[in-house]
Amino acid sequence: MKQFLLASCAVLGLSLAALPQAYAAGPTDADLMKDAETPGDVLTNGMGPKAQRYSPLKTLNTDNVTKLVPVFSFSFGGEKQRGQEAQPIVHDGVIYVTGSYSRLWAVDAKTGEEKWQYDARLPEGIMPCCDVVNRGAAIYGDMVYFGTLDAKLVALNKDTGKVVWSKKMADYEAGYSYTAAPMIVDGKIITGNSGGEFGIVGKVEARDAKTGELVWSRPTIEGHMGTLNGKDSTMTGKLNATWQGDMWKQGGGATWLGGTYDPESKLIYMGTGNPAPWNSHLRPGDNLYTSSTLAIDPATGEIKWHYQTTPHDGWDFDGVNEFIPFELKKDGKTIKAGAKADRNGFFFVLDRTNGKFISATPFVSKITWAKGFDKNGKPIYDPANRPGNPMEGGGADGKGKSVFAAPSFLGGKNWMPMAYSQDTGLFYVPANEWGMDIWNEPIAYKKGAAYLGAGFNIKPLYQDHIGVLRAVDPATGEIKWEYKNKAPLWGGVMTTAGNLVFTGTPEGFLKAFDAKTGKELWKFNTGSGVVGTPITWEQDGEQYVAVVSGWGGAVPLWGGEVAKSIQHINQGGSLWVFKLPKA
Repeated sequence: MKQFLLASCAVLGLSLAALPQAYAAGPTDADLMKDAETPGDVLTNGMGPKAQRYSPLKTLNTDNVTKLVPVFSFSFGGEKQRGQEAQPIVHDGVIYVTGSYSRLWAVDAKTGEEKWQYDARLPEGIMPCCDVVNRGAAIYGDMVYFGTLDAKLVALNKDTGKVVWSKKMADYEAGYSYTAAPMIVDGKIITGNSGGEFGIVGKVEARDAKTGELVWSRPTIEGHMGTLNGKDSTMTGKLNATWQGDMWKQGGGATWLGGTYDPESKLIYMGTGNPAPWNSHLRPGDNLYTSSTLAIDPATGEIKWHYQTTPHDGWDFDGVNEFIPFELKKDGKTIKAGAKADRNGFFFVLDRTNGKFISATPFVSKITWAKGFDKNGKPIYDPANRPGNPMEGGGADGKGKSVFAAPSFLGGKNWMPMAYSQDTGLFYVPANEWGMDIWNEPIAYKKGAAYLGAGFNIKPLYQDHIGVLRAVDPATGEIKWEYKNKAPLWGGVMTTAGNLVFTGTPEGFLKAFDAKTGKELWKFNTGSGVVGTPITWEQDGEQYVAVVSGWGGAVPLWGGEVAKSIQHINQGGSLWVFKLPKA
């Protein structure tokens, strides 16, 4: 299309810039698949379909990062602060960034000038579990896409911000919402859903990116029927194989973080959330496919393999954390592998082509629910550390036996994405050291009401720190270095060929570390807690770095004693962009 426009302009003696903005060309499928190799833009959530969050740029490096300075700060404005967990997208000199309360901006990447803003009209009855966050947009052709807290998917013209189409994904009055960044694969926009604490049913769905029409739908709970091209396709799993009675009908398993994609194996990897309710005594069995990683065929929505990190989850450990494809070098062999730092505290490595278990090693200091994993990839439970059954003479007021569990349900690592360096071969994991008192309670499902059946109180494990950025060797599980932070780490990580690792802290700092040693090299205070994910790109021969700042997310809402320790942190909402000053 772009070549046609250029030829037409040449005949008429016009420049492409003279054409209406709505006709400007946008990224193709090939562009998205090559995103990790083209540092002149950031077209995907994860800086490439595999979401390694690694940049080949090295203009900015350990020798000069101390000279990094702000270019501009773009304010999200208004009273709609709360958590800002987005990763920006950059295309053709424009930054597309989402904010709390389902907002999206297009911003000039050089000047910080706003090009347009879109605010979703949210109804009164939205029920987001863990703050009003949005984790980013997707771009494809002449459209930019993002989801809303009332479970809609919206396509906007990337140059004007005008709505092209809007599709309802689920019923927000039943507790459904959407907070993840969409993903584009083969002309289809791939989405999950949020709402596991309300007894919804998790799904992965694909829509035609041009029209928004549903192509396929794959529920994540066994017993539910999938669809393909408007017709029933196959049932997920086998009815009542790992769920008793009718518990599968409100089984949870929300796919609330989004997925990754491997162009080589042509598989989507999507994590699934906790089973519902939290009270595991009400739903005996493994409860497939909750707290799992699913490998899905993007053409049909069929599940090709699965691996369950926490069968019969009784601690709300979920399994949504990103599964990152990489090449594992071990015992003289190179394995097409994938890695996942799970909320349950273990760092998993699997064969990404078939889901075969390779290893599971702790990446936090204390794990009580399991003693490890056996050679078949099954957890070795500690039965004494499962919350008790309130129906068997538990504590007062119908509560089951309380146990102290580590990690807490907020996880050894929560939503915040880790990064993988192709240079060091290490994963950089934003971990947290906390535990919880947890007990079970009787519960019955009611549409639109919280469906937990548990109570809890989160506690730090140590007085001097909660957050720990750790460099993990996937071949051995060895922690090569670590950086301790007093407050929890709740933002994503990025690494570069300049031997740098970037992440943010709730105290407001964006920080850069030496990727090999963990030495802190640079920091800048953005004025509010950083819980977004940094990116980097090259423009006009200069390397830029950007991150969203704005404290919030689940920690101050669910954090128990932890929340008390960080209540002084101010909220905010802004996009910060940095670069090296010209010589």
